[in-house]
Amino acid sequence: MLNKGILTGIDSRGWSTFPVNAKVPIGNEAYPSRPPLRQVAIAFLGAFIAISVVAFAAAASQLPWVLGSFGASCFILFGFPDSPFAQPRCVIGGHFLASATGLIVLSLFGAHWWSMALAVAASIALMQLTRTAHPPAGSNAAIVMLSTPNWSFLIIPTLLGACALVTVAFVYNNFIVNRAYPKHWL
Repeated sequence: MLNKGILTGIDSRGWSTFPVNAKVPIGNEAYPSRPPLRQVAIAFLGAFIAISVVAFAAAASQLPWVLGSFGASCFILFGFPDSPFAQPRCVIGGHFLASATGLIVLSLFGAHWWSMALAVAASIALMQLTRTAHPPAGSNAAIVMLSTPNWSFLIIPTLLGACALVTVAFVYNNFIVNRAYPKHWL
């Protein structure tokens, strides 16, 4: 135990006590174990196929089907398909709502550091309120503010790309690796 303004100790709950009586939790839970290699391979192949589909669609159509946030969506869709965040309502609705929020904020205020923060925060709040929370989609509002696209961004890449990912996840999970996806549609 140290005195004179440094760290004064740790209480019985594992919280560190600072001189100003602020308490900061100290994580003492065991780190999760590595998933089985089969699960890692399933996630790898699913993500590879899903991103291949949207990237091929982009190359073939000369339209921007790929969003940076789709990589993180694939991590959830194929690594954790039972998660509430991986369900179609959240993947499609979250991406659409976050992009729409970004476009609305962009059209009202322009692209500034504070409007980007407002767009991201508003998209997170709206996804929670509408039960369409999909963490990767939170970055769509920032992507909108950085790239300043027009309203067609809602269709391609946002809506069609998210629908393509969910379609691949449905086919891959149900017919290739024989696990039930989704747990619920709406």
